[in-house]
Amino acid sequence: MKYMLLIYNRPGFVDELSEEERTALFGEVDEIMRELTEAGELVGGEALAHPSHTRTVRMGDGAPAVTDGPFLESKEVFAGYVAVDCSAERAAEIAARWPDVRYGGAMEIRPFMGESGTEM
Repeated sequence: MKYMLLIYNRPGFVDELSEEERTALFGEVDEIMRELTEAGELVGGEALAHPSHTRTVRMGDGAPAVTDGPFLESKEVFAGYVAVDCSAERAAEIAARWPDVRYGGAMEIRPFMGESGTEM
């Protein structure tokens, strides 16, 4: 089964880290990504640009309205994702190891919907 691991973190938390801590954090991410690649579990993944570059579309006055920024009621921002092809237990294990979680972030694990749509 394919899962998307959605990465949420506190804006600016990386800036609060020392150079040594940043190097260690990115090293952990590199190690996890290397492991997933070697195991054939990595489907894809990307980091996202700063939230200030975000635009959101919502209904307003009966028509879609586009606004700047994510403006969600959250202290965390959607920072990127990793898509994996593995069991639900393995997806949870990967998410638990993601270093952003230790710095106040979160990982959301969402299964991809199959063609039948039975996951809805």
